[in-house]
Amino acid sequence: MNKYIYADTFYLPEKTEGPGYLEISHGTFGRFTTEKPSEDAEVIDYSGKQIAPGLVDTHIHGFKGHDVMDNDVEGLNVIAEGILQGGVTSFLPTTLTASTEQLNDVCQTIGENAATIRGAKIQGIFLEGPFFSEVYKGAQNPKYMGDPSIEKLAKWQELAKGQVKKIAIAPEREGTLEFINYAKENDVYTAIAHTDATYDQCKAAVEHGANIFVHTFNGMRGLHHREPGVVGAAISLKEAFSELICDGHHVHPVSAGIVMDAHGRDKTMFVTDCMRGGGIGDGESTLGEFEVIIKDGAARLKSSGSLAGSVLELIEAVQNVVHWGIATPEEAIKMASIVPAQSVGIDDVCGQIKEGYAADFIVLDNQLKLEKTYLNGEIAYQK
Repeated sequence: MNKYIYADTFYLPEKTEGPGYLEISHGTFGRFTTEKPSEDAEVIDYSGKQIAPGLVDTHIHGFKGHDVMDNDVEGLNVIAEGILQGGVTSFLPTTLTASTEQLNDVCQTIGENAATIRGAKIQGIFLEGPFFSEVYKGAQNPKYMGDPSIEKLAKWQELAKGQVKKIAIAPEREGTLEFINYAKENDVYTAIAHTDATYDQCKAAVEHGANIFVHTFNGMRGLHHREPGVVGAAISLKEAFSELICDGHHVHPVSAGIVMDAHGRDKTMFVTDCMRGGGIGDGESTLGEFEVIIKDGAARLKSSGSLAGSVLELIEAVQNVVHWGIATPEEAIKMASIVPAQSVGIDDVCGQIKEGYAADFIVLDNQLKLEKTYLNGEIAYQK
């Protein structure tokens, strides 16, 4: 027998509706209706609550003491189960700039095990690097940086069994346009990150198919009135998506609002860029080969004090932008669900409450605090 979720508010793809009833059938979404089901139907009552699609994190390195680069299947399970508490039901495990051999191993491990990982669903891999600029290396290791290699990407994709969905590069490096062309032809989305590129170099990359600006403002040439740079490109090139880390440390709320207003909320998306220290609290940690100190909700390199990823949970980004007054709840939820899913072409399987999709959703109170996370119509996490 089908069951129904009753709640005051439902964040549906085209509009917010409710109160009403959402049908769940064999682990997938059925129809939404405002009419009460038959007397013998099972109804789960979430009166006073809100139902939103499961969130989608397309840029996350780790959680609860584990990192994707550990190349450990049980660590991936801990990450995937842990991020359910932040409302994430689909994600792209994200690598760091590292040796070709280490990236080979990580791609192979994820490719062979993605389908059996417990918790949030792996929808692909994001290779953050290694084709970056040393000028804006951030917390990435410059000794592994180099020009884009089609041969390496092809090998990583082969080892990953087609799981590579997204790769970030610096457009000023040699051979980037040919690389972007190849990636696009092979269903890999190219992102722009850790780069000192000019506006024109970014524009050329986008015209060839690059479609994502990674953690906008961070790790990139800034906006200048005579050279718009990477930030200028991220704000003005409407066909691309712009990531934001809305933890209050990476980007000032006013700057985040500028991106949303100028670029559009339908192309602005939230990511966590969370590292292994997420979900643990203050203390010492690591990111790749670097030592990190986590304090007051920020992760920083011990050596320089530079930000080193985040310890943000995705539902917190939603709450933050609403609290800052720069987005409505409807806009915030879309920027953490369907928009990131669209950026890497997985919106056909996740990111929205739609008939036929896996019933992955979250239950929120009226302050957008997470109470439960559902996977395939069953509770996978509850506070």
